[in-house]
Amino acid sequence: MRYAMCAALAAILLSTACSRPEPSKAGAARQETMKYGVPVTGGPMDGILLKDYTPASSLVVPATVVKKARFAAIDVHSHSSMNGIRTRADVDAWVKTMDEVGIEKSVVFTGASGAEFDRQAELFLGSYPKRFQVWYSFDAWKPDDPDFTAKAVAELERVYGKGARGVGEITDKGWGVDASEKDALPRAKRLRFDDPRLDAYWEKCGELNMPVNIHIADHPSCWKPLDSKQERTPDFQNFNLYGKDVPSYEELLAMRERLLAKHPRTKFIFCHFSNQGNDTAALAKMLDRFPNMYVDVSARDYEMGREPRTMRTFLERYRDRVLFGTDMGRDEAMYRGWWRLLETGDEYMHGRIWWPYYGLELSQPVLKSLYRDTALKVLNPR
Repeated sequence: MRYAMCAALAAILLSTACSRPEPSKAGAARQETMKYGVPVTGGPMDGILLKDYTPASSLVVPATVVKKARFAAIDVHSHSSMNGIRTRADVDAWVKTMDEVGIEKSVVFTGASGAEFDRQAELFLGSYPKRFQVWYSFDAWKPDDPDFTAKAVAELERVYGKGARGVGEITDKGWGVDASEKDALPRAKRLRFDDPRLDAYWEKCGELNMPVNIHIADHPSCWKPLDSKQERTPDFQNFNLYGKDVPSYEELLAMRERLLAKHPRTKFIFCHFSNQGNDTAALAKMLDRFPNMYVDVSARDYEMGREPRTMRTFLERYRDRVLFGTDMGRDEAMYRGWWRLLETGDEYMHGRIWWPYYGLELSQPVLKSLYRDTALKVLNPR
């Protein structure tokens, strides 16, 4: 009896096992796909996170070292806070680096007004009045104050007397002028660049020949979901605005148009290619419409290096409207990375935002305009 029960159980198990597909073959059949004629299956790389994927290229291509800019350059976009400037020794060290890499002058965004601006103005201009320009940021808090406009204009005139020669970087990524998600007013009450409360202020900037550096919107990928189609790497996900209480990318750019149209005598420099470096044709239309509009290239090396031919054509056409800026600290290697990108035809250069770059190999006339000539035209010379 016991033998019969065991035989029956064995028969059942054998039947069940025979009726099942082989796990390995079934799994392979489910996983395998074809891409461009190549069978793709699972493997050891499946567990690698995107943020950790840093492929080592086997390409053997020229690597040009450019230690100094071909023409003495003017950097129109740097920050005292980002550059870690606190003491006169810090300023001395920065000037030493500028000498080594070929920067004639740096525009410093102090991010300050009032007494703090006065302190920084003395710090930079006290020893190096010809190597720096200091710009200030106006106080955008309490825009509903009845005296808001008058106070802003009065402070503009005061800091001009202390050495300020420009305004900026002033930002509106959707939360309002110089506001963030943490301190934003209700959407309907946020101060915008085209707000009538700022009209007299912008006009005074034009009267004093003080250019204004504006950060409008942000990279268009910020309005896209943080999924597998997101253009920028996870390092930049903290800038994402998808689904948040901000205007669309297009709405913010429309505010820019209204600002330019209302104040044609004021020079506006929209940093980061006005966040349209991904679409130079659209940016060109804006430059054609508004002669008081300029852009800087700061922190958009990853746009320029991915589209070298398109960008070279754009810079050739708008050489008198584009200014050189960095916005990436004050390290020697950073500056020299810019020189290599702009001056050489090197291929597949390591980029700071995952994508490889390709050199623009700009002509000498375009380089000279980008590095200094346009800045000399736009900046207040005093």
